[in-house]
Amino acid sequence: MKHAVETAEKSTVKLTIEFDGTEWAEAINKAYLQNKSKYAVNGFRKGKVPKHVLEMYYGKGIFYDDALNILFSENYGGVIESEQSNFTAVGDPTPSVEKLSDEGVTITAIVPVKPDIKIGSYKGMKIRKYEYTVSDADVAVELTKLQERNARKIEVTDRPCKLTDTVTIDFSGSVDGEKFDGGTAEDYELELGSGAFIPGFEDQVVGMAIGEDRDIKVTFPETYQAEALKGKEATFAIHLHKIQGKELPEVTDEFVKEAAGCETIDEYKAKTLDRLQKQAEKRGMDETENSIVNAIAETVEVEVPDAMVEKQIDGLVQNAEYRLMYQGVKLEDYLTFLNKSMESFRDEFREQAKKNVIDQLIVEKIIKEEGIVATQEEIDERVAAQAESVEKSVEEYRKGMDPKQFEYIASDIMVTKLFRFLIDNNEMVTE
Repeated sequence: MKHAVETAEKSTVKLTIEFDGTEWAEAINKAYLQNKSKYAVNGFRKGKVPKHVLEMYYGKGIFYDDALNILFSENYGGVIESEQSNFTAVGDPTPSVEKLSDEGVTITAIVPVKPDIKIGSYKGMKIRKYEYTVSDADVAVELTKLQERNARKIEVTDRPCKLTDTVTIDFSGSVDGEKFDGGTAEDYELELGSGAFIPGFEDQVVGMAIGEDRDIKVTFPETYQAEALKGKEATFAIHLHKIQGKELPEVTDEFVKEAAGCETIDEYKAKTLDRLQKQAEKRGMDETENSIVNAIAETVEVEVPDAMVEKQIDGLVQNAEYRLMYQGVKLEDYLTFLNKSMESFRDEFREQAKKNVIDQLIVEKIIKEEGIVATQEEIDERVAAQAESVEKSVEEYRKGMDPKQFEYIASDIMVTKLFRFLIDNNEMVTE
């Protein structure tokens, strides 16, 4: 067997693999041994028919397809491995038979490969830097949220309902005088201001008193899931049974100890400030890194293979499926509800997937260009920190680690060093 590689279009290579007559004959024999039990010929027990008899009975090419598959599948991986210093395959090959005779076989395959991205510039650029600060007011907001999470409902009888109240209502909706599915309910509890209903509904319930009836008009959004209701004006007849307001607990040392595990209000505020500052720093760094990659991406030339985009889409769709699963919803049911095909659902991720691929190529290219590496000492330090975080010895923690975890740690270290390098070598400006 011998092979040759030539560059093809759209980030692919054309792989040509030649097999001589002996290799071809061996593959046919393998195909015969694997498949002979499928065929029957009068005078022979099934699976015992000689190869030449089957070829006479069913035709000489009876085992050709299986033999070709054997040749390609047994040799393709080795060829790709031998060429890994020249290219990286990023998708399944598209094989075809170029020549076939008793003297041998030639198979060609178009293989999608990782493209060589050309970066116009990644140093000396003016790039937006994001920074976020945390104030005492932000801490106060968190304290209020803590109160609201621990608030108790109290029945209200002496005033109309307001935002943040929970009301018990009957409602009956109609479009053009006709009631529609899902538009009617009795004794429904609704928190006003929660956004649980379509825009305008909750705002018009505000101000109703116990026992009051009111007709409200709303318009379904053009993006509403039910096709028949998109953009339609509806009238809802509302009857209000009950109003419940929120009674916030008093902020005391005892309250924060019970609700947040802090001994005093001051301790809660200090811990909250520290948490918010770390979140702000991370948000600023994440957005700055994204800003850097976006600025570099504007200077690149690259032809992204469809195979890389499709693989990214696979991951994005899987993430969406997991999120739905956590909500108790199956992806197929979700698509049926939206009257959407899997193909159109995947297309929604296409632009993001392409951007993800380009961003990844940019990071890999600059790491290689600048010779950025993760040293063993840096990897050991990260492993030690992770072991400490789960209260294990380094030796014990290492025993439970998968080899891919070490690869991930090394990659994360290199990416961190890369962005430090890019921040140091560009003019970072705040706006």
